[in-house]
Amino acid sequence: MKDTVYMEEMDAFTYRKKLEKNAVVFIPVGALEQHGSHMAMCVDAALTRAMAGATAEALAASAKGRFEAVVASPINYGYRSQQRSGGGFHLSGTTSLSGTTLIALAKDIVYGLIGHGARKIVFMNGHYENFQFIFEGAELALEKARENGVYDAKIQLLSYWDFVDEKTIEELYPDGFTGWDLEHAGVMETSLMLLLYPDLVDMGKIDDPLYDGLPAVLPNYDVLPIVAGYTPPSGCLSSPAASSRDKGVVLRDVAVKNMVAAIKQEFASD
Repeated sequence: MKDTVYMEEMDAFTYRKKLEKNAVVFIPVGALEQHGSHMAMCVDAALTRAMAGATAEALAASAKGRFEAVVASPINYGYRSQQRSGGGFHLSGTTSLSGTTLIALAKDIVYGLIGHGARKIVFMNGHYENFQFIFEGAELALEKARENGVYDAKIQLLSYWDFVDEKTIEELYPDGFTGWDLEHAGVMETSLMLLLYPDLVDMGKIDDPLYDGLPAVLPNYDVLPIVAGYTPPSGCLSSPAASSRDKGVVLRDVAVKNMVAAIKQEFASD
């Protein structure tokens, strides 16, 4: 059996041994969401699992035996896509969870991992809209653990794009950066997909007139029912035209390096 950081690819005995060594356990959280006509709908889940895997491997390698790392099976669905950060849940293909469902999933998975013996848990988020719901689920799981006598579990919650530093943003977005909310299906995600899953990207599609007029110009408020006309026809919120595999390498490497540092900072003394 191959050596792997992915929990679902391990046998149960290897997994137990890693937890006995106080492994950091990552939980990737993504979404099934449209990403224009140039990319597959699995982007959020696929990238988050891959980024968690790369971070787990880098953490274990840099720690020289002080850290083991495991990546749990991802949550592949996310909270409702919002019009100002994901195009909106009205778009075909986007298949969303309610907030209460995502909270319950996060709580149950965390509590299950704590039951296995995990005490260092990292939620890695890859869908902008998920964050507060996984935060709530994590807190509820800790409350339940404390009620059952477990007081030493610790959870870190992060979104991988927050670890791309300002210097890198300036280099990769020389014409200006519109913000991570408008990066839905834009340069960051497309570049990472070109690096990690190139067979799920078709850059030839971005010449379609559907992609004209990006980045999106959206109101600074939300409205329900959703006004479909506020979302660009492509479903993207910024242009992917400047994407490249090389940018994907930079984005991955910078984010992984900075996430490893943050994880070590929180868990080194535990």
